[in-house]
Amino acid sequence: MKLLDITTKQLKETLKYMVIVVVTFIILQSLVVVMHEFTHSTVAWLLGYMKSPLGIVWGNPIMMTGWDEGVHYSKYFSSVHLAAEAIIGASPLLVHTIIITLGLILMQTKMILEKKWLFHFLYWFVIANFMEIIAYITMRAFANNGDVGHFNHGLNISPWFVFIIGNLAIVFGLYVLFAKILPQMYAVFAPGNRLTQWVILFMTCFLLFIWGSGLRVVLYVRPDPQWMFGLLGFVAFGAVLIACRPAVAQTESRSE
Repeated sequence: MKLLDITTKQLKETLKYMVIVVVTFIILQSLVVVMHEFTHSTVAWLLGYMKSPLGIVWGNPIMMTGWDEGVHYSKYFSSVHLAAEAIIGASPLLVHTIIITLGLILMQTKMILEKKWLFHFLYWFVIANFMEIIAYITMRAFANNGDVGHFNHGLNISPWFVFIIGNLAIVFGLYVLFAKILPQMYAVFAPGNRLTQWVILFMTCFLLFIWGSGLRVVLYVRPDPQWMFGLLGFVAFGAVLIACRPAVAQTESRSE
């Protein structure tokens, strides 16, 4: 039986992989959220601004709400500009960046490509880290608080510096992800199955631009006008879906 050129077997394969991705991402997202907060608290502890790195505030690991690193920025840094504030604030973003960079490099190696499920976990782990970078650098670079806000305040620099430099790096990372890595995902998990390819693309874009960034900023940053930057996520979601649709990605991959 075929429905729009999709066989029953292909439909089952797509649904199976979609469920696997959802379960995988819930676990990885929780890991990234906990890692993010513990990075703050551990660096603050090492610098002498927390009694213990275990002093984080636990929240909802799925909805990413209610979390806090437990660092009392207002107590130590409200009236002074100290590099320690910048280091504590930006430390998780540095960790995310390192993970993304190493992940994008490793996923282009034969060693990872030959290990199907390792490639799967690494891909979605990179996505979970990448969405944090987009949420903070692209959508909250001008906020007075938050990770980038503390970085800007600590170094007493303009938010435009982080916004411009950071987003140039993000665009390059997204190019590598969608032009180099995504076609490999199709080849490993959806060879000849266009529906699964679309699901991989849709979930990648949704998680990167809406779930972990756009929707999060629009809902939780109000009434700060910064919430409007979250709308960029919805624009990026539609633009990337069109620009990187499977047929285009496969054509570019074959031409290299």
